Amino acid sequence: MIRRPPRSTLFPYTTLFRSLVTELIDFYGLKVVQAYMAHIQNNAEVAVRDMLQEVARKTTKSSETVASNVMLAAEDFMDDGTRISLSVNIDIDKGDAVFDFSGTGYEVYGNCNAPRAVTISAVIYCLRSMIGHDIPLNQGCLKPIKIIFPSGSILNPSENAAIVGGNVLTSQRVVDVIFRAFGAVAASQGCMNNITFGDDAIGYYETVAGGSGAGPGWHGRSGIHSHMTNTRITDPEILERRYPVVLERFELNCGSGGSGKFRGGDGIIRELLFRKPLVLSVLTERRVFSPYGLDGGGNGSRGMNLLYYADGRVINLGGKTTVPVLQGDRFRLVTPGGGGYGQAAENGSSENEIITKFNNVFLERGSVFDFRSKQEAV
Repeated sequence: MIRRPPRSTLFPYTTLFRSLVTELIDFYGLKVVQAYMAHIQNNAEVAVRDMLQEVARKTTKSSETVASNVMLAAEDFMDDGTRISLSVNIDIDKGDAVFDFSGTGYEVYGNCNAPRAVTISAVIYCLRSMIGHDIPLNQGCLKPIKIIFPSGSILNPSENAAIVGGNVLTSQRVVDVIFRAFGAVAASQGCMNNITFGDDAIGYYETVAGGSGAGPGWHGRSGIHSHMTNTRITDPEILERRYPVVLERFELNCGSGGSGKFRGGDGIIRELLFRKPLVLSVLTERRVFSPYGLDGGGNGSRGMNLLYYADGRVINLGGKTTVPVLQGDRFRLVTPGGGGYGQAAENGSSENEIITKFNNVFLERGSVFDFRSKQEAV
């Protein structure tokens, strides 16, 4: 029996969305609204098929034989060594593709297992990003796609598996692997850098930005969240006013982005001084394996979590742990940089001018961009 959640727990915008859809139906009629919903999905399907066929044609351009299918493949690793493996079989004629994650590592004992929905979200996000057209994100993007999940893997775990890290960490690695297979962009920081501290009376949770990967025609952005994230960090004044900490450092970690014709974005250094005994927890990745560069670009720098005790000791906390801290202890978070793209010039410099020949570079726009622009302009 499936039980509906209590009305009080439903997202507060549900009523607004319902009223807007009802208004559309009242004005245009149900058949017209449903028809245009179908048109939006069909348009997304066509856009994805076109993109897949274009990728396949570029892949076979230098080949002397005419192939009906093109195979792309990539893999990367979680910090515990778990492999995320992907092969993409593209049907050139139809524009279909099979995303096969066979070869991916087993379900893990920790909490980095990812439900199937997380991987599906990563796939549709990557497809939408590579299309290069301003279309609404919708289910039509997945119509030409078949996804194969190996049973019992970190991407298709048992129903009792711990999964909290799958959404915030493993999802990032899946995105990295997909983009690597398509050669679309170098790896971004691949982590949300989840930091929590508190006691019986208070609790605080933040995610911290890093470097994004460079691509064919652009440098990576520094100090920014990327891919499967949408959070903003608390203002320093509010953080220090409401919580028993002092923000001693919050700055770009210059040079942590990968080298290349186009440089990866730099990560961040963030340091907190604790003013009372608390419990600190970190849930992070890319502390062992660096964010990869592409097409000759250098890897981004790995992250690091350091605890500076008041007595002078310095401890590397590793990627995932929970520790008690005392008054006077300091926590330093060093987030990963993004990978670089293309080989750097002989003098080691990267492209510092806007490259105008890349006429097909997708310029950010749309409702989400407009909303964010208005918020940042306040």
